[in-house]
Amino acid sequence: MTSKTIRPALPAEEERQLLDAIEKWVQKSVIPQVRHHDHEDLYPTAIVEEMKELGLFGATISQEYGGLGLPASTYARIVMNVSSYWMAITGIFNSHLMLALAVEKFGTESQKQYWLPKFASGEVRGGLALTEPDAGTDLQGIRMVAKRDGDDYVINGTKTWISNGIEGSCFALLVKTDPAADPRHKGMSLFIAPKQEGFTVGRKLEKLGYKCIDSAELVFDNYRIGVDHLIGGVEGQGFYQATGGLELGRINVAARGVGIAEGALRLGANYAQIRKTFGKPIAEHQAIGLKIGEMATRARAARLLTLDAAEAFDRGERCDMQAGMAKYFASEAALENSIESMRIHGAYGYSKEYDIERLYRDAPLTCIGEGTNEMQRIIIAKQWIRQNPAA
Repeated sequence: MTSKTIRPALPAEEERQLLDAIEKWVQKSVIPQVRHHDHEDLYPTAIVEEMKELGLFGATISQEYGGLGLPASTYARIVMNVSSYWMAITGIFNSHLMLALAVEKFGTESQKQYWLPKFASGEVRGGLALTEPDAGTDLQGIRMVAKRDGDDYVINGTKTWISNGIEGSCFALLVKTDPAADPRHKGMSLFIAPKQEGFTVGRKLEKLGYKCIDSAELVFDNYRIGVDHLIGGVEGQGFYQATGGLELGRINVAARGVGIAEGALRLGANYAQIRKTFGKPIAEHQAIGLKIGEMATRARAARLLTLDAAEAFDRGERCDMQAGMAKYFASEAALENSIESMRIHGAYGYSKEYDIERLYRDAPLTCIGEGTNEMQRIIIAKQWIRQNPAA
């Protein structure tokens, strides 16, 4: 896979059958468990096993390595569907697929042959280990160091807010192999880092929402790994490798935002047709109708922006501006629709007995993950100016 890989759209009937299968699974297996698992912050072990059977851990991995080889547009539709009911579980396979993307896009052929089939089956699961206590959006500020020692590297440092950190078994680990490099990004490398001696999990990080998926600190203390675990086999490429999947990552977060926006709309509109005041359903009151109209428009616009970015990605085009637009708009739509739906629910929207409170807690993450929305607007502006210079 390269940055110019083209993934053709699935035939309409094949995509419909796949999405129907996902919807049936959600209705049968996901919805009955979501409230209990979310409120107790329990890892959904049984659901993870079912996701393995559905092939979701190999959704975007090429078929030659055992994956489904889905185009981003189909994958986005899957994420939208699932997220409209339970956004957190999409993070379990998406973070994992970002690890797989780094290996498939930049790894050596031997790395692909060994790791990708294990990733596709879900036998080995994990994610990206990029963020550190003092380095989030500014990845060049990381401090974790890998020192070459013969045929090994010895790694020391700490990562934080790593999805799948507890339940996962392997991570794409961003480190500095040349801390003195100038510019800083030239001294960064990305490793395939399985759990073994020297790699321990620190505390589980408690969150407002996005429950069930584990977020944790990862501690590396004289962690020794072979040179064959350096992705691509060449030092100094890590920054580009780590950020090379951000377009797809932002499309995924946008799809999550679409799911939450559509889920909030569904919950609010359904409740508004059942709840009555002054002798009629509240959906017939103009104030509620205005909210539903705005929510429906935001959700639709978010979906179209996200599919536009996904289709550009599938064509092999540069789409950081489109992905940034989709991520920015869809995440804000998720936030706005969730609070508007909560208002439609009135006091019940504040109760844990109603699902809207979960969407309300989950939505803010989409505005933060894969680059803050403030950063997205900067990226959009720069790309727009570059593509539309003054006459």
